[in-house]
Amino acid sequence: MWPLVVFCCKDMAFLSACTIVFALAPAGAFAAVTTVSVSASASHAIPTTLYGAMFEDISSGDGGLYGELLQNRAFQQVTPNTTAALNAWVPVSDAVSIDVIADPFPLSAALPNSLVLTIPPGATGKLGFANTGYWGINLVENTNYAASLYYRLPASISNAEIPVLRMELVAEDGTTLAAHITQLRANATGWTQVSAVLVPSLTPPSTANTLVFTIEGGAVVAPAGLQVHFALLSLFPPTFRGRANGMRADIAETLLEMRPAFFRFPGGNNLEGQTTATRWQWRNTVGPLTERPGRVGDWGYVNTDGLGLLEYLLWCEDLEMEPFMAVWDGYSLGGTSVTGAALDPFIAEAIDQINFVIGDPATSEPAALRASLGHPEPFPLTFVEIGNEDFVGQAPGTYASRWNSFVTNLTATFPQLHFMATSHTSGPVLTPTPQHYDNHVYQTPNWFATNSFMYDSVPRNGMTFFEGEYAAISLNSNNLFGTPAQGRLLWPTLASAVGEAAFMMGFERNADIVFAASYAPLLGHVNDSQWTPNLVGFDAGNVIKSTSFHVQKLFSTNRGDEYLPSSLPDSSASGTLAWSVTRWSDTGELIIKVSNSAASPADMAFVLPFANVSRAGTAQVLTGAAGTDSNTPEMPELVAPVTTVIPTGAAFNYTAPAVSVTVITLTTQ
Repeated sequence: MWPLVVFCCKDMAFLSACTIVFALAPAGAFAAVTTVSVSASASHAIPTTLYGAMFEDISSGDGGLYGELLQNRAFQQVTPNTTAALNAWVPVSDAVSIDVIADPFPLSAALPNSLVLTIPPGATGKLGFANTGYWGINLVENTNYAASLYYRLPASISNAEIPVLRMELVAEDGTTLAAHITQLRANATGWTQVSAVLVPSLTPPSTANTLVFTIEGGAVVAPAGLQVHFALLSLFPPTFRGRANGMRADIAETLLEMRPAFFRFPGGNNLEGQTTATRWQWRNTVGPLTERPGRVGDWGYVNTDGLGLLEYLLWCEDLEMEPFMAVWDGYSLGGTSVTGAALDPFIAEAIDQINFVIGDPATSEPAALRASLGHPEPFPLTFVEIGNEDFVGQAPGTYASRWNSFVTNLTATFPQLHFMATSHTSGPVLTPTPQHYDNHVYQTPNWFATNSFMYDSVPRNGMTFFEGEYAAISLNSNNLFGTPAQGRLLWPTLASAVGEAAFMMGFERNADIVFAASYAPLLGHVNDSQWTPNLVGFDAGNVIKSTSFHVQKLFSTNRGDEYLPSSLPDSSASGTLAWSVTRWSDTGELIIKVSNSAASPADMAFVLPFANVSRAGTAQVLTGAAGTDSNTPEMPELVAPVTTVIPTGAAFNYTAPAVSVTVITLTTQ
């Protein structure tokens, strides 16, 4: 690359007219340089909510963000006396049998099933059962793991026959890492809880570990044998910020790195249910775990609902995120709608859900429930979403009436709240007119790279937008939701992250009408994923930060609070270079974001109309050997940002690497 000579006037008012030429370059050696002239005055503010997180349980709550380590811990929503009901549970010893039954004396109405361990007369040795976790259990030496369970005996046994219950953490090779022994009560015909802290003596080499429950001694050798019923068996590691029933620490810490400004929950499709009866219902997700029945989620597996409404709100509190909460609006994924007067109980349910979040315990029963659960103070809440994707299937046909019923009633009860519509702006016509719409787009990397201008032509008529779900998911624009063989991405690639970055620069340029945006889905389990790609992958012991994660983090942690107009990028389909310039108004720190989706480097020249520009700045660069590069379990850190110091000034040059995202920061005061 030939060196640049920049000629400009000392008068900064004329800096944008600087002439940029190549020096000492032979004829024909000139390379195209993109000049970016930046305005001194901001055109609009950057909302504090611009970058956040969208969550629903798509192989990401149970076994993921939620800290519980045992899978199928309470036998929720399973069919008793089937092999499937024993998912993740295995017998220890061929001498015993285990079955999940509809217990005649259940632990609670919400948890009607139990696991029955049957030990035949005269059996000896290690007799019991084990849980294999969510495709493994991660264990770390000298760390406290909280184990608990409920048990009962079908009938009292004599004091001479009292056995002991042994709980132990066992490594893949059979080594016992920690153990706790409890004497069973001879007359424990009612449910009795046992709790213990297990501390592994070493860190095993793999996550193929189990929590084993065995019965030893006493009645085991009695002629009659023994039966013991078990319910709600649990194992928790230390959680994020030490919350009871809290979040898995390493996943939580990863998401904290992004500094998301908001958290959209509980969905997503997982809000809607396949039928009205199977919708997400907030009351079933709060209170003691013994009172949470769980549900078959909309992604094909059971949700324990241990991660419930209160846990979501406490999670928002811990990460200082603003809740973006959705309420069920009368439409289920099976295609059925509830309309008219039949909506009244569901509107009342939504009012109660909101009151649980912000109501006064002195006047509101749901708020009093919140207070009884340890949080008398209301949580912050500004935005409530009415349904999810009411542009899909049969939903548009009834959304106008459902929107009207919900928003009219909710506005009367909560005039301070803002309600987001989930249909397309093109129709149906909604009354009252929505002030906020939630848009979703899944496309190819190239589509995102060339659609940075999507919001530029949107009328400024008071309507604002939440880009609630977006991601580059496929290389095949004709079959976006196909298989990997048809172009579907398993992991975000460098090229998809670069394309998304270009699209996000459009959010900043149009932040006067785009107030929030979130990549989706947020999380996905490596061993059981219903959707690809995901922002963050994980298994029992590892977290994989994708290329798209790094872009989300770069943008969120380098947001700025005001947008500075500049020369516009090429808005044609052939445009491969995008940029955005923002500033922190209190410090004068300037933030220049650049995405280059081309296969070759791009030479750029920046012209800044400020008198006191730092002579050096910082460049955080995300790039790699190829646009197809991905971070995977095998190579989790193949693509990661690299930070360097670069020369800057009132006029400076920068070469954006091929297929890259760069964030340049420099001071202007």
